[in-house]
Amino acid sequence: MAKPTVAIIGRPNVGKSTFFNYLAGRRISIVDDKPGVTRDRIYCDVEWRGGYFSLVDTGGIDVESDEHIPMMMRRQAEVAIDLADMVLLMVDVKAGLTAADEEVADILRRSRKPVIVVVNKVDQIGQPPPAYLEFYGLGFPEVICVSSIHGNAMGDLLDLIHYGLPAQGEEPENSAVKIAVVGKPNVGKSSLINRVIEEERLIVSEAPGTTRDAVDVRVMHKGTEYVFIDTAGIRRQSKVREDIERYSVMRSWSAIERADIALFMVDAEEGVTEQDTKIAGHAHNEGKASILAVNKWDLIKKETGTLEEYRKTVHEALGFMTYAPVLFMSAKTGQRVERVFELAEYVRSQSVMRISTGTLNGFLGEMVTQVQPPADRGRRLKVYYMTQTGVKPPTFVLFVNDKELMHYSYLRYLENGLRKSFGFEGTPIRLILKEKDRD
Repeated sequence: MAKPTVAIIGRPNVGKSTFFNYLAGRRISIVDDKPGVTRDRIYCDVEWRGGYFSLVDTGGIDVESDEHIPMMMRRQAEVAIDLADMVLLMVDVKAGLTAADEEVADILRRSRKPVIVVVNKVDQIGQPPPAYLEFYGLGFPEVICVSSIHGNAMGDLLDLIHYGLPAQGEEPENSAVKIAVVGKPNVGKSSLINRVIEEERLIVSEAPGTTRDAVDVRVMHKGTEYVFIDTAGIRRQSKVREDIERYSVMRSWSAIERADIALFMVDAEEGVTEQDTKIAGHAHNEGKASILAVNKWDLIKKETGTLEEYRKTVHEALGFMTYAPVLFMSAKTGQRVERVFELAEYVRSQSVMRISTGTLNGFLGEMVTQVQPPADRGRRLKVYYMTQTGVKPPTFVLFVNDKELMHYSYLRYLENGLRKSFGFEGTPIRLILKEKDRD
């Protein structure tokens, strides 16, 4: 189920982060009376009436400042507006309608996104102060008074958001398979997609940073629709100097999050670098099915066993992702490019595989018999049963007597057993512990 995005936008110091923390249910954004404390976009998921949306906190938009940091914050907010399904324009009833509010409202009108004007700091319960009426002058039909500190009228606002967002429903079974093509600059991401679709759709250059935005490219293959998401190359943070590149990188991370599969590309001549490890780690942490594509394989001098030795080296460097298949290919010559579809379908099927509870507990009994659970100071871990609770990635709950007795090595033993018995190649596995009193 796709989660819509709601961005909180406004000038500095109108209470955006306090509002964000209230809906998040915890203190995520830093709150201070000094304007400009929030600089980066911050996300959390909000549940209301059985639906979920992603809430985005942003730095205040200072339209008059030409200093570097305020300009960066403004651009961050503009990216958030661009990606949002709905925008909350936050204003301060105590300060009244300001010229800065009108400037921000003008930006939002040009975006053509649905907007709710949220008049903050209305702390008294009951009839709102007449001053709030002037905010209708911004030209948006929905205006609501709230208090981020006391939570006044938050339920009414959440109803407006809920009913104003695009309908949230299950994706149709024949929905396109989304593949984010990610990696460092100049590893051949755009070249691969051009080769896959047999068309010079994307600009290709040896200059790093040619791709600025995440671009969706659709293609049909054997009756299945695929969306390849071309992304900007992700460099080390210390190497990212231009503001526009920072936002390109942010969209690359976002592309991974919305994809079904991460196709992670490595330069065969360079091998796996520290930055490659970070990029792959993000896909792993997001629970994405993954393919490791070693590109420019045509440039490698081969001897007997070169391929298997290189595969071993890749898996050693990415020890947390040994489950991912490795594809040796050349986007330039087309070598093995056709296998991208085959592997994509395979790892996707593995990521949505379900195992019945009865089969799982038969497996668990065998594993516990072969290797006893760990013990500590006379107490032994007891694993009562397990069940699968989700897919993408496959997620399993283990009911135990005491979570503190579980050792990482035993969890790894169980994960390896699951892979050996059922497959799950190309996808992470999540094991969650829950304590259960046997009585």
